[in-house]
This record gives sequence, structure tokens and C-alpha cells, in this order.
Amino acid sequence: MAVLECSRRNGVATLLMSRTQVKNAFNGEMAMALLEALAQIRHDPEVRAVVLTGAGTDFCAGGDVSSMARMDGDAAAVRQRMELVNSVISALADLPCPVIAAVDGVAFGAGFSLALAADFILAAPRARFCMVFARIGAIPDMGATYHLPRLVGLQKARELIYSAREIDAAQALEMGVVLEVVADNDLHLRANELARSMACMSPLAFNMTKRLLSHSLNNDWSRQLNEEAQAQAIAMSCDYFKDATLRFMRKQPLLYRWPQQARSADQ
Repeated sequence: MAVLECSRRNGVATLLMSRTQVKNAFNGEMAMALLEALAQIRHDPEVRAVVLTGAGTDFCAGGDVSSMARMDGDAAAVRQRMELVNSVISALADLPCPVIAAVDGVAFGAGFSLALAADFILAAPRARFCMVFARIGAIPDMGATYHLPRLVGLQKARELIYSAREIDAAQALEMGVVLEVVADNDLHLRANELARSMACMSPLAFNMTKRLLSHSLNNDWSRQLNEEAQAQAIAMSCDYFKDATLRFMRKQPLLYRWPQQARSADQ
């Protein structure tokens, strides 16, 4: 049985991690499958948004500890593994289209890192998140030390990482890790609704906006303004912009509209 299932419909690619017997734990086979799927998505102009999720009742329990233990302290083997997983997380974070992580059950360790690389995280009420690395004497990897402080602030990121404590969906929402907590049974419907809506955005404008946001905390003011100006000159010269502005002036339905807020878990 495949450890990753990839399907495409209406411009949305769904990546389903599928190792349900181990709560979709992340191993080398899954890393290779994700890397291949992300490469195909990147070069498929029909894919305009991506949903990343897990099969069964969990998102991803983290790295497969049994496979890591077999490396038996071999630093070269660990480095080789890290090169592979870093290529996966880079491919995910750098996708030019929107990525939505739909999290049910556990998102621990590498699973939490995978979710953080998405543009948005949606969570079911029973979702749980944990930077579990300290429990086994490891450090956060797959971009966690980059993404988490940018979402929750440095001090809160330190606390979550050093304590290795679990947070539930409501806490993740309050901290800004999660965009929405979605009512039971609606998680995947909401993720696909959001993905289909965002698939109607200008692909060029979205890609450049995503890059601007990723650069924003490292650029100084002048450089950020310059990058914005360069990107805007490109965006406003494309056909999407011309069509969208014409529709706006004619009071016609817009090409893109953000979907209404989902029904929350406590409604």
C-alpha cells in the first residue's frame, strides 16, 4: 500500500499521508514519495492549490523513531537523512501555490513541522500539536525553528520547544498556529473549500506575495519596498490583473473571493 496518495480535482491536489498503522509517522519512504509528488505538482500548471493531510484519525505522529534508532549514532547517516527531509520541507514551503494543512489527531514532531510549512493550518477540535523532540534528546528540525517563532513569537516558541508539551486545537488557535478550528466532520470539506477558492487567485500574484512575506522579516524597509515595487510591476502587467480590474469597474462578479468563515467547533 502506498505511503502517500496524491489526487487532483478542480485545480486542487490532495496529498494524503497514509501509514495509519503508525499514525502516519514520517520515514524515508514517505519523504521520497512526498518529494516526488511535490516536484510533479510544481510543474503541473493545472494545480492551483494543495491540501496536505493524513489518512485515518491522525495527521502525522512525527519521525519514525524506530528507523532513526537504527542509525545508531552514525552522524553521516543522520546528515544524509537530514538532507532528504530538508529537501522535502523546502519543496513544500517553496510551492508557488497555496498549501493548506488539514490536521486531525496528532501533529507531533516532524508532523508539526510539516504543518507549519503550509500557508494555513486548519484543525479539527481533537487535533493536538507537540514539539516532541526534547523528549528523545533531539532538536526541532524540518524548518520548525524557522516557522514557529514567526507564528507565535520567540519566547512562546522556546516554551513549546523546551517543554515538549502538547497543545490542543483551541490553544493552537489562540496562539496563532491554527487559522481555524473546524467542526467535526467538516475539516476536509473546509480545507477543500478554501483551496478551491484560493485556486482562483492570480497564480503569479500569489507566488510573488508569498515570497515577499517570507522575505519580510529578513529584509530592511528599503529592500522590502523595492521588492514590492518590482513584483507589482509584473503583477499589474498580466492578463489576470487586467481582467479583474475590468470586472471590478463593471461591477461584475470578481474572479476571486475568500470563502465565508467555517462553522466553528463550538457552534
